[in-house]
Amino acid sequence: MKLVLIGAPGSGKGTLAQGLIKALNIPSISTGDLLRNSIANGTELGKTAKKYMDEGKLVPTELVLDLLKERLAEPDTKNGYILDGFPRSMEQAELLDSMVDIDLCLYLDVDKDVIVNRIAGRRTCKKCGAIYNTNTYSSPVCECGGELYLRDDDNEVTVAKRFDTFTNTTSPLVDFYRNKGILKTVKGQDRAEDTLNKALEIMK
Repeated sequence: MKLVLIGAPGSGKGTLAQGLIKALNIPSISTGDLLRNSIANGTELGKTAKKYMDEGKLVPTELVLDLLKERLAEPDTKNGYILDGFPRSMEQAELLDSMVDIDLCLYLDVDKDVIVNRIAGRRTCKKCGAIYNTNTYSSPVCECGGELYLRDDDNEVTVAKRFDTFTNTTSPLVDFYRNKGILKTVKGQDRAEDTLNKALEIMK
């Protein structure tokens, strides 16, 4: 199954994707992770992408596509995959549509105030990349021993810009996939496992 996962920043797409990986036995591909890895490795693409991400703007499509094409060519995607964070615009959706046949689009719908609260407290491990939230995890250290930090693009100003970008640019994708007859909406729940169960029930 080739699955697209859509949702505002902080809606829980990454967490839902991790649950779907185990349930469907296919990899999750996060363009955000691909970009952050490029930034961490100091590639030219990563340096360019960081300027956009720090300002809360979308990274140019051609940069994202270069990374995505390489990832989709890897052998673990032969039985399908979950796209988390791509497409984020109509241009990207149309380009993706010309590349592959998407089977299903899951739209993770979460209220704005919930999202703002989540992102303000989100911390990422410098060592293993695990994500925690200060609302439920008070230690400054990850379970693996790595230091937890606030990502540059998780500050309140950038988050506000990212949410506005999603509303203006990404939300039209809901209509795009609905018109293709492959959209399913999942209402985000307080507990991640409840959201996953709802998603799996909808997909049956």
